[in-house]
Amino acid sequence: MILFDTHTHVISPDTATYPTDPIGGKQSEWSRERPVDAEGLLRAMDAAGIERAVVVQASTVYGHDNRYVAETVRAHRDRLVGVYSIDAMAPDAVERIDYWQDQGLYGFRLFTTGSTMPGQAAWLGHPDSYPAWAHAEALGIPVCLQMTMDGLPVLRDLLTRFPKVRVLLDHCARPDLSDGKPYASAQALFDMAAYPGVYLKLTNRTLEAAAHGPSTPRDFLAAILAAFGAQRIAWGSNFPAAAGTLASLVAQARAVLGDLAPAAQAAIGHGTASALYPFAREGAAA
Repeated sequence: MILFDTHTHVISPDTATYPTDPIGGKQSEWSRERPVDAEGLLRAMDAAGIERAVVVQASTVYGHDNRYVAETVRAHRDRLVGVYSIDAMAPDAVERIDYWQDQGLYGFRLFTTGSTMPGQAAWLGHPDSYPAWAHAEALGIPVCLQMTMDGLPVLRDLLTRFPKVRVLLDHCARPDLSDGKPYASAQALFDMAAYPGVYLKLTNRTLEAAAHGPSTPRDFLAAILAAFGAQRIAWGSNFPAAAGTLASLVAQARAVLGDLAPAAQAAIGHGTASALYPFAREGAAA
């Protein structure tokens, strides 16, 4: 099973060149306890058998300063693609999108809520963010959303306004899976399948949530496959924010995906990722 990892992070040991400036003002605990730099990520990928990966800006470490991600990707274009973070409400949001795209990154991330910033950010659907959304739609730039299901009504409004934009829901928007199949508590997530531009990132966080109570990861995977189809689901490890080695996270993914038909394995493992991000072709020079 070929795996492209759509959700990794890198943290530089050089705090002078890359100072912390986390969104919400609080640095994430994982980045303090188990930081992994660019070379460490590549070693982990080799050990885990990962061919390509997306490096997502660590917003809870660097905020919107995407320089380390840009430097990392620039040095390893044969294996990595970078996703940057922006302030979608800023007057110069469109200019910042163009700047980071020109720096070799591809696609931006909006961090609306998380462990270091509880609650759903109110700005997600604010009109001041419309130019950024319109620019992403016009240029075909994918948008990652770190959000909870509480923000899905706002997202539906945005997708009605910008119907061609492609959105990846980090961690499947952190659904409530505690009731098990047919996952009535997560119905709002399944309803998003009606919007063809919505894609799901199936990460360790979601797989672990799906393993509690009456739910199982295989049941949840069957449910999202039925709703979205494999071509709109992409696997991501969340390494090193997720505890454990990248190899252990890969083993978890292979165990869950291993029962699927080969075409579904290929789509979730690397096909969807390849359709969304400009990964280097096999054998291309760095």
